[in-house]
Amino acid sequence: MEYIPGTCNIGKGEIRRRQLVALIGLILIITTTAGLVSAETPKSSRFSVFIPAIVFSIGFIQSRRKFCLAFGLMGTFNFGSLGKVSRVADSANRRQDRKTAMSILIQALSLALTITLIIYLLPI
Repeated sequence: MEYIPGTCNIGKGEIRRRQLVALIGLILIITTTAGLVSAETPKSSRFSVFIPAIVFSIGFIQSRRKFCLAFGLMGTFNFGSLGKVSRVADSANRRQDRKTAMSILIQALSLALTITLIIYLLPI
């Protein structure tokens, strides 16, 4: 893998890290939902699932797209060891990366909202 502006800015180690974040978010969604339902909280409290849903969504989308939202906004990339980032030198490439990062953010917000609404509407 190599850096491709607006397309790929993280390598295998960073992708695994985002997969772990997605898994943690998924576990939090499940446990939060189960806790809210078992405690018989008001149905409106299910909207609190949005927070773990956004954690899941950002990790999931970043791992699938092989693109880090934060790196894209900061103009950096990483294909080496974890934590060792490099700067994107070309300003046109940085613009492409920011555009992709904003697209990922919008997709993650949409997915998190969809998950939250589904859980809110569940007849349990």
